[in-house]
Amino acid sequence: MQLKGKTVLVTGASSGIGLLVASKLHENGYKVIGTSRDPKKHQAKLPFKVLPLDLNDVHSIASFGKHLFSEIEQLDVLINNAGYLVNGLAEETPIELGRQQFETNFWGTIKLTNELLPYFRNQKHGKIITIGSLLGLVSLPNVAYYAASKHALEGYFKALRFELNQFNIKVVMVEPIAFKTNIGESGTVAKGTITDYDLFRQKIIAYTKKSFDNAPEPTPVINTLLQTVKEKDPKFSYPVGKGSSIILLLQHFAYKVFEKSILKSVNASK
Repeated sequence: MQLKGKTVLVTGASSGIGLLVASKLHENGYKVIGTSRDPKKHQAKLPFKVLPLDLNDVHSIASFGKHLFSEIEQLDVLINNAGYLVNGLAEETPIELGRQQFETNFWGTIKLTNELLPYFRNQKHGKIITIGSLLGLVSLPNVAYYAASKHALEGYFKALRFELNQFNIKVVMVEPIAFKTNIGESGTVAKGTITDYDLFRQKIIAYTKKSFDNAPEPTPVINTLLQTVKEKDPKFSYPVGKGSSIILLLQHFAYKVFEKSILKSVNASK
């Protein structure tokens, strides 16, 4: 079934990958609904409708389904995109900051999905596409809580895919490697205070900056998302980005090689 002309909801559609994929879907003839915590700030410059949604506000999520379906008759695709990045060494990141990372990236995504599942089940069709990260499959230093939140999404949606199969609802994860978006600039950085980490922290900050500076444009991510929207029977996992297949191969079959490669790159960073 071709979904062109059908309705797609994209969370976090006012910037980054969410804005890019929502705009591209709109250009291709889909009826796109985006979400933003402050839609009035963005609506005038966007070609698609934007509804208010705050993944950290249970009341916002609980009222969203009713609001959404006052605007549309059915929802064909949900793209869970909204989220943010917490940078910081694991021991130096306050637990409360880590908890907030999970509240948004994991719990917010799950609560919204659950809010919309009754509508999907009633339709007996639909597609739930969640933008995870390669860091949901492989972790790196300085992103412990972000990676953990993305790992949690992988586990949850793997189970949900089995459970929703009976309702003809497809569940998909798209897992990009680092691409050039605003996630690094808009994220939160934990302040380092443990002197034992001073040298390593200096190196990992340089390594992280270099990774963001040298990251490619996210065109492959947008193309993959468009592909998963169109596919009748998509698979579960779509890693995206140059080297992602090799990284996953090393993760499963030669982890020490992967580990040494990362540490070598970090230690060489200045």
